[in-house]
Amino acid sequence: MNGPVIPFSFAPELHLFVAAAHSAARTPVVTDGASTLGHVVESLGVPLTEVGRFVVDGTEVPASHIPGAGESIEVYGVERPQRVPGAPLRFLLDVHLGTLARRLRLLGVDASYTNEDPGDAALAALSAKEQRVLLSRDRGLLRRREIWAGAFIYSDRPDDQLRDVLERFAPTLAPWTRCTACNGPLADADKDSVREHLEHGTQRTYDVFAQCTSCGRVYWRGAHHSRLEAIVEKALRDSAT
Repeated sequence: MNGPVIPFSFAPELHLFVAAAHSAARTPVVTDGASTLGHVVESLGVPLTEVGRFVVDGTEVPASHIPGAGESIEVYGVERPQRVPGAPLRFLLDVHLGTLARRLRLLGVDASYTNEDPGDAALAALSAKEQRVLLSRDRGLLRRREIWAGAFIYSDRPDDQLRDVLERFAPTLAPWTRCTACNGPLADADKDSVREHLEHGTQRTYDVFAQCTSCGRVYWRGAHHSRLEAIVEKALRDSAT
C-alpha cells in the first residue's frame, strides 16, 4: 500500500487480533486509498464479526467507507448483549466446538453441529441458508463473506466459551428441552414406550423419561445428572444477573 497514512485506534478487546505494533492508540496505518474500511481492518487481523462500530473523526460510518487522508479512525468491539436481527437466534458451530454445542443444547438453545468437518465453504453457506450465527475460533472462516452472522470464540475452555456466548447474545434458555446429541426437541415419554431402549438396571431404577422426537434417543436422570444440573443452574444464575 502506498496511499494515505491514517491513525487507527482499536478498542482493548480487539487487541487480541492486531499485531502489538497496532495496539497503541492512534497507530499510523498505511492504506491504498481505495480499499474499504472493513477491508483495511480485516487486513490488520480483526474479523468484522467482532467489530461493533467504526467512528471517523467522531462520526459513525459503515464498513464500506473508504478511509481518506486527514481522517482519524476508531474501531470498537460489539456491544453486549449483541442483538441479531431478522431471525430467531440460532447457532452453527464448527467442528472444534462440540462440547460447547452440547452445552448450548442442554440449555435449550438451537445449536447446529456435526463432528465431521464439512469445510469452511459449506459452513458459511449453511449459516446463510439457515440464518445461523456461526461460532468459531477460526478467524479465516469468520472472514468469509457468505456467512449470515458470526462470532469469534475467545477461549478454548468450554466453561468460558459457554459464559461468553451467553453474555454476548443473551439467548432464551429452556433447559432439558433439546437433544444434546442431535439438537432435536425432547418430549416426555412413559417407561413402556421407551422400554426397548433401556437396560434392565435403568428400567428398575428410573421412572421419568424424555425422548428426542428427531433421533429417538432416550434421556433420564442418571449418574451424570448432577454434573449437568450444575451447568444448567450456573447458566441460569449468570443469565439472571
